[in-house]
Amino acid sequence: MGCWIKWPRRYEVINKPDFSDLFASPENFLAFGFGSGLASRAPGTAGSLCSIPIVWLMGQVEPIFLYGIICAACILIGIRVCEKAAQHLGNHDHPAIVWDEIVGMQITLILVPTTWANLIIGLVLFRFLDIVKPWPVSWFDRNMKGGAGIMLDDIVAGALAAMGLYGITILYNAQYF
Repeated sequence: MGCWIKWPRRYEVINKPDFSDLFASPENFLAFGFGSGLASRAPGTAGSLCSIPIVWLMGQVEPIFLYGIICAACILIGIRVCEKAAQHLGNHDHPAIVWDEIVGMQITLILVPTTWANLIIGLVLFRFLDIVKPWPVSWFDRNMKGGAGIMLDDIVAGALAAMGLYGITILYNAQYF
């Protein structure tokens, strides 16, 4: 059973994964964002929303450099799990693969305190950059393949969103001094 979607830049029939795919392997469970990638509408946004409790917990980690180590570990894990899930589905960067969104959100919040305002603004910035895919995000999306390719456009979008969120935080805090 398939559905018609525009992905990327052309219409094609893709298989819609279900719970049997989710639990087919530990790689799929992670790649599908613990099930959030199975959302029928906006699975990338669902995966990003799924990351909020993860990012919130990571923001409590002391010392702060451990946050970066956790992000790096999630990137390395993501390359493998995204590659395996893409092979399982027979489609590179299937919309249900949302581990890259989870990591992108982790990166988005790496430079700022974990507050509700930063989580919401970071989510909006990251989703905007991930959906619109300005350069250099679009370059990585088009030119990189495999698990690393699935991850890299979201890593770059997360880095750009982190810089934007950091700038917003500085501007916001500057008005109170």
